[in-house]
Amino acid sequence: MKKPELLSPAGDLDRMKAAIHYGADAVYLGDPKFSLRNRAGKFGPDGLAEAVRYSHERGVKVYVTVNIFARNSDLPDIRDQISLLNDIKPDAVIVSDPGVFTMFREKAPGIDIHVSTQANITNAESARFWEKMGARRLIMARELSIEEIRGIAGETDIELEAFVHGAVCLSYSGKCYLSSFMASRGANTGECTNSCRWKYALMEEKRPGEYFPVMEDERGAYVMNSRDLCLIDHLPLLVSAGVTGFKIEGRMKGIHYAAGVTKVYREAVDQINDPKNYQASLARWHSELSYYGNRGYTTGLLFPGKEDLYNFTGEGEFPEAEIAGTVLEIKGNLAKVLLRSKLALGDNIEFMTSGCEGHFASVGSLKHEDGISAVSAQADETVLLEALPGVRKGDLIRKLATK
Repeated sequence: MKKPELLSPAGDLDRMKAAIHYGADAVYLGDPKFSLRNRAGKFGPDGLAEAVRYSHERGVKVYVTVNIFARNSDLPDIRDQISLLNDIKPDAVIVSDPGVFTMFREKAPGIDIHVSTQANITNAESARFWEKMGARRLIMARELSIEEIRGIAGETDIELEAFVHGAVCLSYSGKCYLSSFMASRGANTGECTNSCRWKYALMEEKRPGEYFPVMEDERGAYVMNSRDLCLIDHLPLLVSAGVTGFKIEGRMKGIHYAAGVTKVYREAVDQINDPKNYQASLARWHSELSYYGNRGYTTGLLFPGKEDLYNFTGEGEFPEAEIAGTVLEIKGNLAKVLLRSKLALGDNIEFMTSGCEGHFASVGSLKHEDGISAVSAQADETVLLEALPGVRKGDLIRKLATK
């Protein structure tokens, strides 16, 4: 099977660099004004230009989101954005609004267009429509089963992309009004407050102040919270069905998530034509994915009737870990590390390096950059740590939380 493209989220430049370091083929990001994640990052004009330059120097593609449902008042700024993107030349833009699509086709014909999942592409006729309009890729609606994806792929020639990991919101392909109604912040203009993930209870009209949980556990009641998507077991099936791009959700997530989830899916994609090793690696990949805060995992709607997407009783079990630092340089058996959080002798750390998974070890030696031993060091300090074989410049180090 041809390897699919692995597409990772970039909430800011640091997270983008981490995703690229851990093997993303492409990253997606956006200016907050035109993106459905307008609290993610600082990709204004200068940030976008720097992101495209940095990625292209490393052979990685950049897709810029311009996927708000635009109002008339947005159009002048979108025209300016199109002019900017014409200059900095990302590999594609991700759009959902037919009017914005037309504006890009007319004013930036050299930039490929990917049609967002917000466009609700659920059948072959819809796919052919966008193909005739000049789209390069379609991001499939999340409601599609594996057989429905296979059917669309069999009747079109266009590239198909599917989400394989990350949060699932209470909406139809991302078209949600809950945040607008409850917080006056529109999800379709990038201001989602994640209202569907708040805690809720049921109150009967004549019993004000009496709250009845819909599903009980020690944390409260959950009405609309879905589990998180994880399709790591089924990537070969998706490729055989015609999917050419795997998308990881999470521009609002931190650098630990951006790096670690990309790392796992990179390894999986690279083993997609080696079924024996793929199956043998699944337990390790699931263990690795447990480090990234989740609400329990589901295959979503890929296999209708097989799983309950909303059968949720609390957050998934995962070890409490944080990023301790970034490897700046390897000198013999020592790693020169820029710390992101406090580190002390006795802390339990792991190098996020292929082949080093699960090798947590207590910090037994900690030195300042000048070689003087230390008991502890603070964030933004540079220290020397003993490194395992295979550790690379740019690898992250994580630290288990102390109990």
